[in-house]
Amino acid sequence: MLDFNPLYSTPQIAAIEQFIDQHYPLAGPVSCRMLQRGLNDVYLAVASSGERYVFRLSHRRARGPADVKTETAFLAHVSQSDVPVAAAIPTREGSLFVEGDAPEGPRQAVLFRAIEGRKPDTADAGDARANGKTLALLHNAAETFQPEGALYRLDLEHLLHRPLARICDSGVVEDAGVRSDLEDIAARTAKAIEAFADLTWTYCHGDCHGSNARINDAGEAVFFDFDDGGPGYLAYDLSVFLWAQTSFGRRSTAMWDAFVDGYRAVRPITPDDFEAAHRFVIVRHFWLMGEYASRTQEWGSEAVGWIARQANFLKTWETERCVDRLL
Repeated sequence: MLDFNPLYSTPQIAAIEQFIDQHYPLAGPVSCRMLQRGLNDVYLAVASSGERYVFRLSHRRARGPADVKTETAFLAHVSQSDVPVAAAIPTREGSLFVEGDAPEGPRQAVLFRAIEGRKPDTADAGDARANGKTLALLHNAAETFQPEGALYRLDLEHLLHRPLARICDSGVVEDAGVRSDLEDIAARTAKAIEAFADLTWTYCHGDCHGSNARINDAGEAVFFDFDDGGPGYLAYDLSVFLWAQTSFGRRSTAMWDAFVDGYRAVRPITPDDFEAAHRFVIVRHFWLMGEYASRTQEWGSEAVGWIARQANFLKTWETERCVDRLL
């Protein structure tokens, strides 16, 4: 018999429902439906009482296992500081996370209470300001958080150098000239970031692109999706929102300006952090390309072929948005 040794399996819905009933003290039986699969498997779980939850089953990734211990501890910490976030629901044993066995190996799982509110409007300045304000509150609360045993640091090795290696190793970029361009851009970007004298270090959300939130009745942006977070550069955490406004053919920075206004209404941004955020747009793009490149065997080269066409965006950003800013 052939053992296919799966890279990634999708559980039956009934198995997810049984898993939640087994590990969490919800009013059962729980009814689930899948919301999305791929980067993580995410399910809407509804208890018999009508209460709604979100269950996230982490994907097995090239970086290693999900750091659910640090993530959920940070969420508990910032929740106590009244930062609007989706905190984890404890298991029957009192843990904020649990692990399940899949054919490909162990996968980490967390249950969150579903956030009430609407999806942010990516063209609404008020929603952009709300995102900036919540990120600033998050960074304020992070000043009193001590991550113990964090698995990942959002430094240049994690965000830039390893992703570049995954891109090159994947075979997706066949043109040697394009690979050389990517390597040169990465080297220049790392050198420019390392030249900043005093960049702020914090605990990052890691994926604050504007849509990982719900806008509640009070107009607050309630954050979720912290699984790419960790101790890292504050400038990187800022840059993700700017990147979302300007990558993949998007050209507007009006929402970035509103986001920065919202952030600065709560806490200042140092000149170095603000300037470095523009460099970190390139880092963010490399990180995303590396994430997709690492899944080539799972998703197929056609699904990640866009990576080979990104050098022009990066070169244009570097010359128009970084070099000119510092002249």
